[in-house]
This record gives sequence, C-alpha cells and structure tokens, in this order.
Amino acid sequence: MNKIVVIGSMSIDLVVSAAKRPGKGETILGETFFTTPGGKGANQAVAAARLGDQVHMIGRIGNDDFGKEIHENLKSNNVIVDSVEPVTHLPSGTAHITLAEEDNSIIVVPSANNEVNVSYVDKYLSTLNKGDIVLLQQEIPGETVTHVVDYCAAHDVISILNPAPYREVDQTVIEKVSYLTPNETESAEMFNGNVEQALIQYPNKLIVTLGSKGAVYYNGKEKVEVPGYKREVKDTTGAGDTFNGAFAVGLQKSYSLEKALAFANLAASYSVMGMGAQGGMPNLTDIEGEWHV
Repeated sequence: MNKIVVIGSMSIDLVVSAAKRPGKGETILGETFFTTPGGKGANQAVAAARLGDQVHMIGRIGNDDFGKEIHENLKSNNVIVDSVEPVTHLPSGTAHITLAEEDNSIIVVPSANNEVNVSYVDKYLSTLNKGDIVLLQQEIPGETVTHVVDYCAAHDVISILNPAPYREVDQTVIEKVSYLTPNETESAEMFNGNVEQALIQYPNKLIVTLGSKGAVYYNGKEKVEVPGYKREVKDTTGAGDTFNGAFAVGLQKSYSLEKALAFANLAASYSVMGMGAQGGMPNLTDIEGEWHV
C-alpha cells in the first residue's frame, strides 16, 4: 500500500465558545474554553491515520510544552513522526478559535510552521515513492508548497493541495497538482467567481467542497455532484481537514474519484458532531455501518 505523507502545519488550538461574536471594542462573556491539538497539517494527518494506514507527518514544532503535546498527540493517533523536528528559536504554532452562531472564526499564528521551508522538506522528499500521496495546505510557506508540487509532478507522486487558508495559488501549481480541493469561498477567490468554467477547465482535478451539501467536480463529460450528509452540528472546526484526510485515504484504498469523495463526505459529516478540530474525527469502525465498499 502506498503511504500518505502530510506536509504542513501543527499547532495548539485555543478554543472559546460564546452565544455571539463580540463587536469592535466589545467585551462579552464566553461559555466554554479548552485547548486541543490542531493545525491543518496535523488535523489532516490524524484524520487519515484514523481511517487508513502508513500516514507520515513532515513539519516543525517549537521546543516547548505545546510542541511536546502536539508530538505526543500525533503518535497516539498512529501518525509516523520521524520527520517532525523541533526548532529552538520559535514557539509552536497556535490557532485562536471562536465558536459562535453555529460557525467558527480563526486567527492562526504560524510561528514554528514558518520553518517548514524548502531546505527542510528536501531532506525527506527522497523518501517518496511512485504512487505515494502527498497532502498539502497553506499554513506553511508558499514556496514550499510550490516546490513540493513540482517534485511530486516530476516523480509520479500524487499531490493534493487544500488551498486553505486562502492565499493566491500560482498557476503552475494549479496545472501540476494532482487534486485541488477548495471550498466554495476559496474557489470563488481562486477563479474570480468563474467556478463553473474552472471545473470544466480542470476535469478530475478541481474538487469544490460544499459543506453538508457534499462536493462537486467535472469528469470530462459532465458535472458530478457527490452528496453530503446532514448532521447535528456541534463544531465545524476540522470538517474540511477531515474531508481532505479521508479523501487521501480513499485514494490510498484505490477507490475511484467519485467513491473517494463519497468516503470523504461521510467522514467529514461525523467530524462536526464532536468538539475541537480532531474531537469528532471518526475511526473506520465509526463509519463502517454507513459505508458500503
């Protein structure tokens, strides 16, 4: 079986819930507060490891208590952490999350994640084999993402770019990446609102996620809508990361594109029923009653 390699961010999430978001200059009382491991890279690695096998993480943490917590959490979720190294001059990354009005707002402070640079990942890219799956996000430097996508394209490695949080994606990256998985907002920004035309332009590559409505792509002949699932929502944080991790697992299992997306939609629907980015991420045993291979 080909391995999944996640190259990306790791952090500790500091999460507060409230009935509403405070306005400018306003102080309100919150309802709950907790901390939990997060970061889009770590989230996607944990999601994949709970559903698949041979999941590796490449990234940086601080030499601090948060870094130790991040490292131990990955290990406890069976993510292989041989390529996770601490830095001494920066703290671990953090994400500051407000849960209110059935949605979330997030401020990310990358810190050690900014050290996931080209020279760092170059130490590990040679371990990739043809057919391996590399999963990327945008909480690490843009030049690293570009470099990894170039490497994957040149060595027959499958690459998935989840372009979140959104920043401009170079056209060469769009052309070379195997799969691109923006949500509705990100895809509208990326393609200047011409999402329908972009789907046709990038068949079997551009996959637009639609939350509980599922996902859509163009198969070269027609638009394919892969339905999602309605659940009772506790926390949407991490749903997109669960989708991407599960999508990678679907490809690892040699599912067709449509079937891999259906698997990802099902896993993501479970994630919103738990608290925290990783709290609701399902194991394979959790979803097998609804999943028919």
